[in-house]
Amino acid sequence: MDIKTFDNVTGAAIFFRAAGHPLAAEKFPALLQQLQKFKSIAVFDPEGHSRDLAALYDLSSLKIAAVFVHRFEDQNQNRLGHQTRLLCDLPATNCDAVFVIDFDHGKRQAQLAPILPSVPLISLSAMRLPDELLTVKYNYLDRLNFAGDFILFRNQDQWQSRVATANYWLGHGGSGIKLWLRLFDGDGTVLATVTRPLPDHGGSVIIDSLEFTRDFPELKNKGFCGSLFIHAIGAKGHDVIKYALDSYADRAELMSCTHDSNPFPADYYAGLPAPADGEVVRLWLQNCHPTAIPGGTISLNRMGLDSESQSIPQAIPPFGTVAVDLVSLFPKAKWPEQYELQAKKYFGRPRYEITTRAKHQYLAHINVERSDLAPDAELAKISPNGAQQSAFGKGYLLPAPILPMGDFTSVILPTPMSRSTQSLPLAIAIYSPDGKELLREKIGNLPRNHATTIDASGLLRRAGLKAIDYGHSELFYDLSAGGAVDGWLHALFRFERQGAVGNGQKADTSFGAHIYNTPFTYKKEPQSYLGQPPGLSTRLFLRVDGRVDGSDSRPINDTICHLIYPSSAGIWHKQSTTHLLLCNAAGETVAERTIHIAQSGSYFFAVQQLFTAAEMTAALAPVATAPGCRQPAVLVRDTTCRLFGFHGLVNPAGGFAFDHMFGF
Repeated sequence: MDIKTFDNVTGAAIFFRAAGHPLAAEKFPALLQQLQKFKSIAVFDPEGHSRDLAALYDLSSLKIAAVFVHRFEDQNQNRLGHQTRLLCDLPATNCDAVFVIDFDHGKRQAQLAPILPSVPLISLSAMRLPDELLTVKYNYLDRLNFAGDFILFRNQDQWQSRVATANYWLGHGGSGIKLWLRLFDGDGTVLATVTRPLPDHGGSVIIDSLEFTRDFPELKNKGFCGSLFIHAIGAKGHDVIKYALDSYADRAELMSCTHDSNPFPADYYAGLPAPADGEVVRLWLQNCHPTAIPGGTISLNRMGLDSESQSIPQAIPPFGTVAVDLVSLFPKAKWPEQYELQAKKYFGRPRYEITTRAKHQYLAHINVERSDLAPDAELAKISPNGAQQSAFGKGYLLPAPILPMGDFTSVILPTPMSRSTQSLPLAIAIYSPDGKELLREKIGNLPRNHATTIDASGLLRRAGLKAIDYGHSELFYDLSAGGAVDGWLHALFRFERQGAVGNGQKADTSFGAHIYNTPFTYKKEPQSYLGQPPGLSTRLFLRVDGRVDGSDSRPINDTICHLIYPSSAGIWHKQSTTHLLLCNAAGETVAERTIHIAQSGSYFFAVQQLFTAAEMTAALAPVATAPGCRQPAVLVRDTTCRLFGFHGLVNPAGGFAFDHMFGF
């Protein structure tokens, strides 16, 4: 799509979110019908949004005579099939109407009054959202007016979806927050629309697929699998919907969780794994636009082999969802091969679902593959290069858990995540929970199309410290192996539950590298959850499963968490001061633990083991200010350093889910 979504320099584009909003899309046909009545239309494109509008909607039926701009430097550009002209030519134009590609009708009417021909002025104001859905009413294209996202949501084929988040906008001065929810089926049909007020407290916010079958009787026996669109009204601070998406099945051992999506569709995504023996990999594609995607428009290719790409044959309707079987396109594909998606800005961050030989299933997400990066020669000054060390130590590093080895295996697959990446010169370090470096090993300079995994559990075992049963790994650049790098280092981390209770259930998580906890900065690193770098604080949300059995009020599924204190240079606080706050459904603190994580160390815990049965019972008790919700949460708060966190679920039936946490 020829559309602006997100730029790493200028930031988020808002027009496509406003014009392509599901409610705006409902109003466009009436606007188009009105414009089609005119024999000659002059278009005024004040902000250069005509290209985006034409990508979202078919404007070919309009009889456009000329396209006008007001900036001198914008003239003579090709827009809507015409060379742009300056507004001074508008009065002499033979037209029946002037169409202004802008949502502020009154403002443009006043601006054009001295030169406007005696013809109707039509704008996009007819597509505006109702005022009650706006956060910043005086500025329609304010980013906070379009805080929304599409979430893969289903209540079908034994699976149930649940979104877990918090009213984190309160911490930025928000109040009276509401969520406008629209549920689409796989064919883009609207199944339900509801507005849900959020209480003014920091407790858990749960959106369960069962709610729709309860509140909309026509869905009870229908089942659905499509997109849930969430639009936040009254958002402050964040215009991105942050959440954990949990999936549950009728079989207790089947569960899955993934991180939040990405509301800014990208050209490319990567980190899609090929199936292991006996597995099926399905890629879920959610069209987040009001225009259909013709079959054959989207394609997949083996990483580094663009010439062997395969087109996806399915057409996807507006706001529709399809599942693509990777094996049908690449019958010989085998793990650890990996694939990239040529998405052409039709999708937010897509999910994939793996069904194993043992009929286990789990969801995970792929990531944005950037096309705006080039190798950065300056990184040689802050990255390890043989004996040469910089003030930044390991520089960009990518931390990940090595889960308790008696119960889990942990494997790493480095994933090229920019179009310019041709090689990955890497090293890995393994750390004990107390921050001791147990092992450092060169991986070498991996080619773009590599299929190389790293057995992190095996490396930890090889370190020979039998007293520990978990730790963490850190990937970082090793320029002594050659190659050129861009700082956008990513990997896929795969975990499998084994041991006495495990049955082979797997989970994938993937993410990128940062510079962590240094007192000096490189560009925008270290990254901060709040404020400017160096970001020396942590605020993470750990949802706690609220399902209860019949014997007591403790969850059937226990929540696990792995916190890592990464340090690029090793010169920050020797240990963290981390507060773990167990909160009830209203956000009230029921119990607290303070822990100290060594620099370059980690801390693994299960919520039901960290907190007592009495504390868990109190956290699960009904709260008057949170009617109908018994979902507790743990807030991870640290003002001494930035931690990186991972959350998961386990149960005695062998169930296992795992992904990284979100901060706010």
